[in-house]
Amino acid sequence: MQVKPGYLSPADQADLLSEIATVISAAPFFTPRMPRTGKPFSVAMTNCGPLGWVSDRAGYRYQPRHPETDAPWPAMPDRLLDLWDALSGYPGPPQACLVNYYGPGTRMGLHTDADEEDFSAPVLSVSLGDTALFRIGGTRRKDPTRSFRVSSGDIVLLTGETRRAYHGIDRLYPGTSRLLAPYGELFPEGGRINLTLRRVTPVSG
Repeated sequence: MQVKPGYLSPADQADLLSEIATVISAAPFFTPRMPRTGKPFSVAMTNCGPLGWVSDRAGYRYQPRHPETDAPWPAMPDRLLDLWDALSGYPGPPQACLVNYYGPGTRMGLHTDADEEDFSAPVLSVSLGDTALFRIGGTRRKDPTRSFRVSSGDIVLLTGETRRAYHGIDRLYPGTSRLLAPYGELFPEGGRINLTLRRVTPVSG
């Protein structure tokens, strides 16, 4: 795992959030649901890039279209592609960027990113907005965990042994960032955006 605190400057964060707001306008947030039970997630999500990750009663999967509008996902901003090129060490571009919105009181339980075909590619996450408490363990759910705070502009890469580690968000620290404030129509309660870049299939050739 690599942690890069404050990798994005405040100006870069604002510019990236503006591009993500455009993505959300084209591909509105939806509420994912747990397979089988149909229990809703506490976070809202959308995607950009050729593929998007979705979850519903049928299971977890990647697909090329929004589950509610049936429109193709918007293109991934060049700014994110540049981050991937600079930090991933992987020979192909990301195919999906999951956009998760954490409002006050939301969390993400421990989980592992295991729906991809190529685990040699890292998972690259960008935090925007309020600080969150990130928890990570090992490749088994019962492995010991450790926690640390991730703040706006921080980048976390899950690589090597941590690529399939269980991880999650235990809580937010409301009011620790004003980054989302100019977008009150999208985020009336403030909160946090997490962008997760993933490669789904191996690079051919």
